[in-house]
Amino acid sequence: MSAIPEIKPEQSIELLKELHILTRDGKLNQDSRRKLKQVYHLFHFIEPLLTEVMDDFLTQSAADHLPLTLADHGAGKSYLGFILYDLFFKAQSSGHIFGIETRQELVERSRALAKKLNFPRMTFLNLSVEASINAPELPNKIDVVTALHACDTATDDAIRFALQKNAKFIVLVPCCQAEVAAILRNKKNESFAMTPLSELWRHPIHTREFGSQVTNALRCLQLEAHGYQVTVTELVGWEHSMKNELIIARHTGSPRRNARERLAQILKMLNLEALQNRFAY
Repeated sequence: MSAIPEIKPEQSIELLKELHILTRDGKLNQDSRRKLKQVYHLFHFIEPLLTEVMDDFLTQSAADHLPLTLADHGAGKSYLGFILYDLFFKAQSSGHIFGIETRQELVERSRALAKKLNFPRMTFLNLSVEASINAPELPNKIDVVTALHACDTATDDAIRFALQKNAKFIVLVPCCQAEVAAILRNKKNESFAMTPLSELWRHPIHTREFGSQVTNALRCLQLEAHGYQVTVTELVGWEHSMKNELIIARHTGSPRRNARERLAQILKMLNLEALQNRFAY
């Protein structure tokens, strides 16, 4: 058991050192204490989702897929995947995490670390989010899909992946998204003649911020149209990015009645109909 009060008894000290939460001599300084608090804050949101999926598996016949599968998109150094495995999956007799990342060197590093820590139910794939949708290395069913700060349209690809894989839960921390802002900017003059709402994105800084806001609103409508109940909150204190909006979607199988219509209306009103295929999937 760790002598440091903030560290949970079951946590791997070696992992915390590898993630630079603990120093090499096992100490916890002020900066790493803040990092650990952030880890627990994110885990606080995800653990109940994992528990619910595992409980459902234990009480129902689920022979058609692996018990508790999680895909982490834009995994980077697989910080999230390793923490989830250490704090939750390690204590389970089954369950698997797939880390999906485009940078081969980070994939190799994660594979080596999983082997070193004896975390056998972790697989790391050198794939883009888009390519992973139909990749044979992944099962047909993924229970939980996460994407933290997947840049630009990679978050949208993660949503498409989750829909394709019939995910029970989707956890997103959207990053920068330039696509909507670029269309708003390119069609600015045309939009001025269409609607006074164009004043909302007339100035460049507003174009960028409004584009980001619109993107996430469209994503929520898209998920609701596919039968997900959506919660949007703030991931307080997450230091890696100023983008700390947290979207959690739970599949209920009951689409919001007017979500598709609202989505189409917004695209039309904002002169964004070119994005129909992306958000109306």
